[in-house]
Amino acid sequence: MTAKPVLSRQPPEDWSGEMGERWLKHLAQFEGMIAPIGLALLQQAGYREGERVIDIGCGGGATTLEIGQQVGGKGSVLGLDLSSTLVTAATGRATAARMGQVSFRCGDAATAPLEGPAFGRLFSRFGLMFFPDPYPAFAHLRTFLTRGGRADFCVWAPPRENQWIAEVMALVREHAELPETPPRTPGPFALCEPDYTRDLLTRGGFTDIGIERWQGDQLIAGPGATAEEAADFIFKAMSFGRMLESGGAELQRQIRDGLVALFRKQHDGTGVRTQASAWLVRALA
Repeated sequence: MTAKPVLSRQPPEDWSGEMGERWLKHLAQFEGMIAPIGLALLQQAGYREGERVIDIGCGGGATTLEIGQQVGGKGSVLGLDLSSTLVTAATGRATAARMGQVSFRCGDAATAPLEGPAFGRLFSRFGLMFFPDPYPAFAHLRTFLTRGGRADFCVWAPPRENQWIAEVMALVREHAELPETPPRTPGPFALCEPDYTRDLLTRGGFTDIGIERWQGDQLIAGPGATAEEAADFIFKAMSFGRMLESGGAELQRQIRDGLVALFRKQHDGTGVRTQASAWLVRALA
């Protein structure tokens, strides 16, 4: 019996470089895929006209622009992201939309200094799971907010509770050995434990912490993607694809064929529909 190839563990995601470029190249697919969770988080936040908000890990600016509409011309929103490429694209979207209350800045939320007065609100859609040293990073996030200011953010629940990644990983394990990833390693699932997230916030100076589960459907690669397009999205857009590349061309072909077959079963005419689970978090500074 032939031993399964062992996939290489990948270095941390480089959001200031490669991952930022991948996100921009597949912007519509990423934003379409996680839009339902972003909508739920925006509903939780309930922004009002005139509020000042900072959007951490804003990516291409979709949530920043939506918040800008909600706070109106009397409010303001700053989108902060590590990727200069994404910040440039987001700035262009704001300019095209003629939203002067929205601006963007390239910087690391773990260390970036506050420029101007503190914000009343902080928002992040999947932007807080990548800090190499999360405890001081969360303490620094607190400095962006006024006393009593509110943070609203979302993070993924564990992979086993997310069909969109659990089934992909199960298929890969049929063909290869996956490297062990220590718990809380910076990456998409670093904050999947609510008690850990609560401890980060508490030790960072936050109070009145609430963590609620969101569960719902998620379309891999966004609405309208075919099974083939969804499989290519896994390989070309997601960081998971970098690990698959380490297995060689034949292994990649086997896994892609398996993904296409799986996604065809999950396609409902609107896209590849799978179950997703995340945590919606809120806290006061």
